[in-house]
Amino acid sequence: MSNNLKELGGQVAEQFARVYGRQPRWIAAAPGRVNLIGEHTDYNDGFVFPMAIERYTVVAAAPSLGGAKSVQMQTTAGQAPALINLAQTLAPAPKGNWINYPLGVIAGFAARGAAIEGFDALIHSTVPLGGGLSSSAALEVATATLLEAMTGQSLDPVDKALLCQKAEHDYAGMPCGIMDQFISVMGQADHILLLDCRSRKTELVPMTDHSVAILITNTNVKHELTGGEYAQRRSQCEAAARALGVPSLRDASFSQLEALKSKMNPLEFRRARHVIGEIDRTVEAAKEVRASNWTRVGKLMYASHSSLRDDYEVSCAELDAVVEIASATGEGGGVFGCRMTGGGFGGCTVALVKASSVQSISDHISSEYEKRTGIKPTIFLSRPAAGACSL
Repeated sequence: MSNNLKELGGQVAEQFARVYGRQPRWIAAAPGRVNLIGEHTDYNDGFVFPMAIERYTVVAAAPSLGGAKSVQMQTTAGQAPALINLAQTLAPAPKGNWINYPLGVIAGFAARGAAIEGFDALIHSTVPLGGGLSSSAALEVATATLLEAMTGQSLDPVDKALLCQKAEHDYAGMPCGIMDQFISVMGQADHILLLDCRSRKTELVPMTDHSVAILITNTNVKHELTGGEYAQRRSQCEAAARALGVPSLRDASFSQLEALKSKMNPLEFRRARHVIGEIDRTVEAAKEVRASNWTRVGKLMYASHSSLRDDYEVSCAELDAVVEIASATGEGGGVFGCRMTGGGFGGCTVALVKASSVQSISDHISSEYEKRTGIKPTIFLSRPAAGACSL
């Protein structure tokens, strides 16, 4: 399916008509995202630097027939259809059920006193599922955008992002940060969003130089983790902040970390070193993007990956392989920088590349990665895209 949004909307409208036998009245879309730099900084009150990608979740809907007080939702990806009874108190479905993402958003609107009438909806997504490109936030934000159109109740962008985050916490049971929902709501074409996770202040940084592009490689692996790795990292960061006597690692400097090294165990020290360095790198990267200094942005991306691999220990062999192949290609071959993006242990890498070399870089990464791992990667290109909209 085409990523041209208007075209995509038209295709989803046709599919809706095939499924429900009538035309949709509303169509809303929201993008996935990739984080250029700033990983595992969000829950440490730091900065992140995401952009919306040209991959969308689209929801088409029409009022229920016969005034039914229920929401019927189907997807084009073959998940079991879901029915939400609006006449009852809305409560989460069993954990792991996809309907919890839109259900939590509907509950959030209802809690704000919005009068939600019954409707039938069809969901289609070009955001890869489970690749760390935030397909869940795209679904939440697309649902919220649909409900705004449907109820005539527009939300403030920050309020809308927070409503969607709350849906993911309370209904899907995922304690995510605020980055994914913020960028899906507030993304702008040709801009990357510098987000301060403490103050929630946002700044759109222009990336108007079309000689560069962002290449995303999905390793097509997701390592199943058993030991609550994220919760562990979080508590290690909190322990390091306590040892440093600061509210969060956002408030710590390298000199403090070195001076108080003996107050924490080596693991906590390394986790803190990653976070403190990554916050600095993210702020610097935003400055260098503004100046179109792509060589420097690339170096910061490689430094971020090394830190995530060695100090934070959230990379894996497959992510490292893509970064090594990209690094060996070098600037001469059109690659400025590359790093893992997202939570880690699989998923995607993000690379800053020369737009003129995209085909040769993609072919090279694809064949080399498959040679090393036996897995075919999925590679696609994106410019910074626009955020959620009603079509």
